[in-house]
Amino acid sequence: MSAEPAELNGPDFTAGVELSLIPDSGLLLGHALGEPVLLIRQGDDVFAIGAICTHYGAPLADGLLVGDTVRCPWHHACFKLRTGEALRAPALDPVSRWRVEAVRDAARQFTPVDKPVGAVFVREKLKPFERQLQPPSTALPQSVVIVGGGAAGNAAAEMLRYEGYPGRLTVLSADKTIPCDRPNLSKGFLAGTAPGSSNPLRSPAFYEQHKIDLKLNAKVAAIDTARRSVQLADGTNYDYDALLLATGADPVRLDLPGVDLPHVHYLRTQTNSEAIVAKALTAKRAVVIGASFIGLEVAASLRTRGVDVDVVGTEPALMVKVLGPEIGAFLRRLHEDHGVTFHLGTTATAIDDQGVTLKSGVRLNADLVVIGVGVRPAISLAKEAGLAIDHGVTVDAYLETSVPGVFAAGDIARWPDRLTGGTARVEHWVVAERQGQTAARNILGMRERFDDVPFFWTEQYDFSLAYVGHAEKWD
Repeated sequence: MSAEPAELNGPDFTAGVELSLIPDSGLLLGHALGEPVLLIRQGDDVFAIGAICTHYGAPLADGLLVGDTVRCPWHHACFKLRTGEALRAPALDPVSRWRVEAVRDAARQFTPVDKPVGAVFVREKLKPFERQLQPPSTALPQSVVIVGGGAAGNAAAEMLRYEGYPGRLTVLSADKTIPCDRPNLSKGFLAGTAPGSSNPLRSPAFYEQHKIDLKLNAKVAAIDTARRSVQLADGTNYDYDALLLATGADPVRLDLPGVDLPHVHYLRTQTNSEAIVAKALTAKRAVVIGASFIGLEVAASLRTRGVDVDVVGTEPALMVKVLGPEIGAFLRRLHEDHGVTFHLGTTATAIDDQGVTLKSGVRLNADLVVIGVGVRPAISLAKEAGLAIDHGVTVDAYLETSVPGVFAAGDIARWPDRLTGGTARVEHWVVAERQGQTAARNILGMRERFDDVPFFWTEQYDFSLAYVGHAEKWD
């Protein structure tokens, strides 16, 4: 998802730039042929790539050079300098690249850029990089089935095709809509700052073009690992040689009077978010039950739309278990400065047409209620199929489950964490996408360990917080 067209800053690289202006192992921002471009120098090599991240339009000039890659400063996407390819989610598309030509100081003769030069010129844009499949060490599966159309499932399907997988590829998604940018559902789209067109990760034509058989509203009823078959609720069967489970998580549902009323919503799918947006257009006052990241993002988005918001949370302070008391207090002040009223250390006991009743007896008026009290990994299919379970689906370092040929990725996967020596399961978008990419490569026999450092971000009003790593509790 790209932002508005960027302003052109810095020198015009088509007119040439002195090599000495580009620091070794550094970068220089400029433009060429009407587009922002980065010149990056590594020794005698100079690369010209697009200066805007293809995920959310972040300026790569503020990013980090690591080896032969540049990392996005906002959400840590990773691009290869020589080819522009997107190596790691959340970016799915490559950045553009241009041919670089060098000229000597004395003779002013053009030379390859791996020779000592005085100046470099950016020439024409190059065709997008296309990777050719390298034959794996084992035979390719003839058919791959992916259960789940979220972050992990979509990223895996794209990576299989990107790596050149030629076989049958089916994605069975229980959602009614094509794979979407789930973080956007509680942030920009819900706040009204991003259009509905920003929700789909790809167009329907993309899946057709890449021969990805995407089945929507396809609810899987059972998995037979002996027969290597997946059965839908309508009785349809899909046979597989390799299977990826990416079933994600389901919202925790409260058992309260009134939770089934039409103005009460959970937020997980694009359909959920669209329903909340439709109600927010006329709502005057909302109650958000749950003070986790999702609850706070919903509160911020509704306030951006001008809806009065009360937030109810069971903890006495915000996010203390995850972020500690100082950041928790900062978040509370941030929301209160934007007009949010908090009711912490209590719970809701009933919902009716006019509002929410708290355990303390306090009554909150509301014509919109959003419940966000956490999620649970959707592991029932895996459990019934006989896969090893440990508060998630147990996988090895290559994301393969206890049943050979069956992989798991995303919110359900519990993997061996080399950083801590234990195991980890993380319910975050970037982790899910990267696990989907790793699982895809391992389905092709590449034997790639998943050992990425977990990362997530939250945006509330104009405040953004990035969290790198994983801790079970605040230290």
